[in-house]
Amino acid sequence: MSRIGKLAVPIPSGVTITIDGQSVAAKGPKGELSAVLIDDVLVEMNDAGVKIAPRSETKRAQAMWGMSRTVVANLVEGVTEGFSKTLEINGVGYRAQMQGNDLQLNVGLSHDVLYPIPSDIKIEVPKPTEIVVSGIDKQKVGQVAAEIRSYRPPEPFKGKGIKYANEYIFRKEGKKK
Repeated sequence: MSRIGKLAVPIPSGVTITIDGQSVAAKGPKGELSAVLIDDVLVEMNDAGVKIAPRSETKRAQAMWGMSRTVVANLVEGVTEGFSKTLEINGVGYRAQMQGNDLQLNVGLSHDVLYPIPSDIKIEVPKPTEIVVSGIDKQKVGQVAAEIRSYRPPEPFKGKGIKYANEYIFRKEGKKK
């Protein structure tokens, strides 16, 4: 029995939800998002909000129940508040800056990395060592942040590289003589 799946997704004022079969669309002040849920779950609207229920007692239906509810909750949160991830850059001479519609990264490579920003994602660089990725789609925000981090992941000895703001880097001790 899914503890998360049992809860109905509340719909705040200003957000409209449209259910057409297995597709759910949310429209709010920040934009419009939609998702297609798998056939193992049943989606319906009631006075409490959007209710998700498994169609059968199979293991897959039980597993997809809570995930489907979270997908719908992320649609609602995305069109009302949006999502953001903060990246920090550590290292001597490592920095980031905006160059038109691209993000320019100087992270110790022989060349500067130019990352083209997708159209529905917003990237800000408040400080040369901080990058804020924001948007309404949680999956795309996370994917863009992961792609930027992959250019120079943090290394365990000195901690140099690009890391998430809330990430802990397990540090190793260097060689001993």
